[in-house]
Amino acid sequence: MKVLIIGAGMQARAVAYDLVRQKDVDEVRVCDAQPEQLQAFRRKLRRKKVRTFVADARNRGQMTELMRPCDVAVSCVPYFLNLGLARAAVAARTHFCDLGGNNDVVHAELALSARAKKAGVTVVPDCGLAPGMVSILAADGFSRLDRTDSIRIRVGGLPHRPQPPFKYALVFSANGLINEYAEPCLVLANGHPEWREPLEDMEWLQFPKPFGDVEAFNTSGGSSTLPESFRGRVKKLDYKTIRYMGHCVQMRLLRDLGLMSPEPQMVAGKRVVPRQLLIQRLEAVLPRETYDVVLLRVYVRGKRRGHGVTIRYEMIDHAHRKSGLTAMMRTTGFSAAIVALMLGRGQVECAGAFTGENCIPPAEFIRELRRRGLHLRINVY
Repeated sequence: MKVLIIGAGMQARAVAYDLVRQKDVDEVRVCDAQPEQLQAFRRKLRRKKVRTFVADARNRGQMTELMRPCDVAVSCVPYFLNLGLARAAVAARTHFCDLGGNNDVVHAELALSARAKKAGVTVVPDCGLAPGMVSILAADGFSRLDRTDSIRIRVGGLPHRPQPPFKYALVFSANGLINEYAEPCLVLANGHPEWREPLEDMEWLQFPKPFGDVEAFNTSGGSSTLPESFRGRVKKLDYKTIRYMGHCVQMRLLRDLGLMSPEPQMVAGKRVVPRQLLIQRLEAVLPRETYDVVLLRVYVRGKRRGHGVTIRYEMIDHAHRKSGLTAMMRTTGFSAAIVALMLGRGQVECAGAFTGENCIPPAEFIRELRRRGLHLRINVY
């Protein structure tokens, strides 16, 4: 099997780290527009299976030619490039998956389904942690019940040692973080999609020491297509982000001051976009976390054989010092790698464009998570 990884950043390294360890993967191609990024990639991952190429993800023809000899392509670049890359994959007759990040882009990718089916390939957007892993876990829980009443998804990437001012460190881009905190959140209520405000509907959870009590609140994007996939089949579905206590109140203050607004303001005679300024300051002030933790819980509740049942999925994953992979890299990158391998191995039997909850076999996906040391516990009560 040959796999192309587009982008040479942190998540791409996690995907490649996993792929080169698979016996049936013969070659991992990695492309990026920045030669220095590829050099850093090669320093961190010295494997004979890896070949690097300087190429621009915006160049459709270049991408199609790089994809053509490959069985699967994995996008690890910003979300706004994914639609063009999905189109290139269909043209190359190469399976494709990406990390998602924007619902409008995902819907545009799903609209390629007829073309992908005609080409005999499968396109799967949203294959990271959330959306991605959590979507497949939700589908697994749904499949185990005769009737599903609610799906509650709670996920957070956190520093092991929280520091002021926000008890948070960057585990992915500040731009993506502010999008989650500022954009509306789609949920299911009484089986129908409804919009909720971000940074609201606070609740509290308890995890084992040293984490203890944490908070969870509405954020945008993590549920992606789940409200549409389960519309009319699940009464209630929502997604909330986990943070250390007190974080949400601080973010609300920034929002209420208008600092998350994308609308330009005139300040001392100069045009300033508050959101861009906030992103710049967060990137300057917040530490870049290398020793992080991902906390995950998915609750699926309903009935089976006439009895009320709750299925709880729980994962606590830590940064892996030996490999140099953060917990966010492991949970996001490994999820994408598993989907890519399943596509390349023919384990996803439907051609077309689908999100993970509608095409990835959940039992096999969960087995692969556990093979990689991602300790997922499933409790039924």
